[in-house]
Amino acid sequence: MTAGTETPAALRLDRERLMALADGAREAYAAAGPFPHVVLDDFLQEAALDAVLAEFPGPAQADWLAYASPLERKLATKDDAALGPMTRQALAEFNSATFIDFLERLTGIDGLVPDPHLVGGGLHQIERGGHLGVHADFNRHPRTGLERRLNVLVYLNRGWKEEYGGALELWNADMSACEARILPLFNRCVVFSTTSTSFHGHPEPLACPEGETRKSIALYYYSKDRPAHERRDAHNTLWAPPPAPRRRARLRAAVRAVTPPILLDVLHRRRG
Repeated sequence: MTAGTETPAALRLDRERLMALADGAREAYAAAGPFPHVVLDDFLQEAALDAVLAEFPGPAQADWLAYASPLERKLATKDDAALGPMTRQALAEFNSATFIDFLERLTGIDGLVPDPHLVGGGLHQIERGGHLGVHADFNRHPRTGLERRLNVLVYLNRGWKEEYGGALELWNADMSACEARILPLFNRCVVFSTTSTSFHGHPEPLACPEGETRKSIALYYYSKDRPAHERRDAHNTLWAPPPAPRRRARLRAAVRAVTPPILLDVLHRRRG
């Protein structure tokens, strides 16, 4: 931003509105399962988010960091080099005192620190067939050693349909149940507490149309310390094993793929 240029009004966060929003959602945030979280719709001025969406680079339009493994298939920005001017201004607002004060009031976590390096964060994009296995995030910032406390996700997907998949799943600590599913709808903000057991992801491959992608802004916030019962030695991403029913379903699908139909029919009649 050049000297003397003001941030467009649509990108300025309204402190009074955010504080009221935090006060209204604070109890629900703390009580939410399987770990504290909240879903905030119509979070930003639509004009601001449309401006960010307009400059969101396609899969071939930037030097994306590509993750391609059985655990995840997604694209993420390596740094802020691929970010357009409106996106940079939006990130400045998310790193501002106003937004930090909002998060502290909403979550009850004091001393939050944003991450200007966007380690693991920034813009995320997932193409058709992509997925993100259920996991708990790394718990210490690799450069500062600060404790990772919050994830903030802002979705930029206009016209997203449920049949496309891509819902953010929140799982309990022993991976016995998915307790929340959140569709990545345009202008929806999700805030959740991060610990070594805050398992989340969207493990099923996306079924969106070719050429359409699941887009989001990912922001992470840190603090110097955390409650004693949450402390763990430093670790990288903790990938959870697929839940038992999902493992069985995948095994059945694999068996069907290699078994002749006539034999499957015989086995089905015998079981019946």
